[in-house]
Amino acid sequence: MPAPTPGAGRPDADTVAGVVAASLRDVPDFPRAGVVFKDVTPLLADPHAFAVVIEALASRHRGEVDLVAGVEARGFVVGAALAHAMGVGFVPVRKAGKLPGETVSVSYDLEYGSAEIEVHADALVGGERVLLVDDVLATGGTAVAAWDLLERVGAEVVAFECVVELGFLGGRAALAGRTVGSLLVVD
Repeated sequence: MPAPTPGAGRPDADTVAGVVAASLRDVPDFPRAGVVFKDVTPLLADPHAFAVVIEALASRHRGEVDLVAGVEARGFVVGAALAHAMGVGFVPVRKAGKLPGETVSVSYDLEYGSAEIEVHADALVGGERVLLVDDVLATGGTAVAAWDLLERVGAEVVAFECVVELGFLGGRAALAGRTVGSLLVVD
């Protein structure tokens, strides 16, 4: 099946979910015992599946945003490709200490510890409409922290989008009152 034509319209949600589901790999006991990690790297390696994902996400927000922000690390891959497909810029949201120059950071709690993420202090001039993207939505801690961080530096975050949502972990509830989209929900 050929890759979708950019701007050709929104792919059917069930078809997209099927492509995503068929492209995931379960990795047991990663990053710790008892966790089944949903690995999207096979999807990234499949040009058809990746094109379907990018077009599905782009069709939801084309013409509505000025920038795409992606969360390290797989959110960079999805976010940069999405920004390119939409004809907008990309802003990396990185782990602390990885960006050169002046940064703004936020610390947040994870299910098994804490973390800190940051963006360049001059990544936005203020008022840009930003789409926040990551590969997976789990508990929502990283997504909430990234959303709040982007707002702190002047963004108007319009939505959070992910490829896979782990519905049983409640991440959508953590983002209550905010627009959240996913291509596949795993319960």
